[in-house]
Amino acid sequence: MHGLINRAIQSFVCATYGQSCWLRVTEAARLGFVEFEAMLTYEDDVLFRVLDALSAELGRPQSEILEDVGTYLVSHPNMEGLRRLLRFGGVSYVEFLHSLDDLPDRVRLAVSDLTLPALELRELSVTEYQLLCHPGLPGYASVMVGVLRAMADDYGALVMLSEDGQKDRAEVISIMLVETAFAEGRHFDLGARNE
Repeated sequence: MHGLINRAIQSFVCATYGQSCWLRVTEAARLGFVEFEAMLTYEDDVLFRVLDALSAELGRPQSEILEDVGTYLVSHPNMEGLRRLLRFGGVSYVEFLHSLDDLPDRVRLAVSDLTLPALELRELSVTEYQLLCHPGLPGYASVMVGVLRAMADDYGALVMLSEDGQKDRAEVISIMLVETAFAEGRHFDLGARNE
């Protein structure tokens, strides 16, 4: 597992629940260390142990925690770079949805050795979509639900999301677009600014 993924979990826990919670999780997971290095590779089992320990520590299912991780990745100020990468997908939420097929390639441009599983958007109608999250990363669909929810807020769209099992080995997320301009979205400039 790429260290960037493990590091994102660590950042989420520390920013949301505090350093002491993270230390308890690393101890319960028997890591033998407390900091992930973003550019190293770790055995997949390390992430599974961390997620099991985190779920036990918080008393919450892993799917809920991973959805919160997805929201964190888009909405937390520490993660502005990822938000910018996602916003380059389009000027509207619908354009963003249509850009998701290319997300693994865009991520690989930013971090060449980080491989995300394929995403496939299916448009059922102008307001109904399915996002297929292909296998390769545990909890990927749950994280993507959080990302989709946070990006809807970012664009000011109102959506209903649900994980709807599997189809052809891919996990399915149903997306119902209720209103494209429900609220004012977060400010976004194409060019980064130094302030």
